[in-house]
Amino acid sequence: MEEIKVKKRHTIKKSEIARIRNALKDEIGDEETLFTSKSIEVVETTSAFSIYLVEKKPAFMAFEDWIFPTVRGAIEHPFAARRITIDSGAVPYVMNGADIMRPGIVAATPDIKKDRPCIIAEERYGKPLAVGVALYDGTDLLALEKGKAVRTVHRVGDLIWNLEL
Repeated sequence: MEEIKVKKRHTIKKSEIARIRNALKDEIGDEETLFTSKSIEVVETTSAFSIYLVEKKPAFMAFEDWIFPTVRGAIEHPFAARRITIDSGAVPYVMNGADIMRPGIVAATPDIKKDRPCIIAEERYGKPLAVGVALYDGTDLLALEKGKAVRTVHRVGDLIWNLEL
């Protein structure tokens, strides 16, 4: 991932907040209410990501054609939707930016959709470690025996996590 610099930061209008909340609801369902705020700011960056601040903290991001919570957002506002749980042996690899391979997955919620974002959490404490894009639907993913299952796009310790605002 290339270096991320802030281009613009501004508060968004109420009509735009409604659009963003609907997009977030499409991804995580009714749990989008966890990210409710009177004021949401958008941080436009030099990367493919736009970061949305709730209470001045990076709560969710826009990437490609979706809006989804950041790892910080998922830690501060835990939700159960779109979750893949990995075993402890896979954690160091994920922390170094590796994609998620099928043998490291111990559980996945059935609402995972191909080419849509999901949270990658570790098995022991259930803490979110990364955001990835699923390469298979939830049931198909669990039926796999080997191979890459999720492409990692954001993780703890990466440039988005360390972005100074």
